[in-house]
Amino acid sequence: MSSRLRPLQRLTTTPLSPRQVALRSSRITPLQLNRMASNSTSLATLDIQQHPGLRSSSATLFEAKAKKQVTFEEISKKLGRDEVAVAALFYGQAKASPEDIKNLSEYFDIDHATLEQQMSGFPDRGKSVEMPPKEPLIYRLYEIVQNYGYAYKAVLNEKFGDGIMSAISFSTHVEKEVDKDGNTWVNINLRGKWLPFTRF
Repeated sequence: MSSRLRPLQRLTTTPLSPRQVALRSSRITPLQLNRMASNSTSLATLDIQQHPGLRSSSATLFEAKAKKQVTFEEISKKLGRDEVAVAALFYGQAKASPEDIKNLSEYFDIDHATLEQQMSGFPDRGKSVEMPPKEPLIYRLYEIVQNYGYAYKAVLNEKFGDGIMSAISFSTHVEKEVDKDGNTWVNINLRGKWLPFTRF
């Protein structure tokens, strides 16, 4: 690959590091930046260029997350919610309660009025992922449905009848498993209310 193509590759495939995100804020000290550099591989960050349709609160919250150097699991303990639900708040895909906004404001030292204004109203869901997805990890989830969707449907119909699993009356949880051989496994639990089709 020629050297002229390398800068373009970095721009299109590499998300902003916590350090790059943090540099946009004048309130961050060199000591905090050094800490970010040492921990950058373990934190989820946001490349706003790849998610232009997200709410302004997403940039605000991800910048604060990078500055504080905390995981979604750590934030979830403060909010009393599952870490997936917290991540959904960051991406603007879930409705924040007044308590959520208050807790986030206090935890990240963000002006409450600013955060309330950015997170008010109703979510415009579906903007965080293009369809079909191109990001490899998200595509794999989509691929699971491609490969096993009809198998799920057949088994669910036999067990529950004619209906659908709700994604509204719904919860999900992610767990990390390590087997006796040291292999790492992902366990994603999906729990949705069963909604029978109505007869009319």
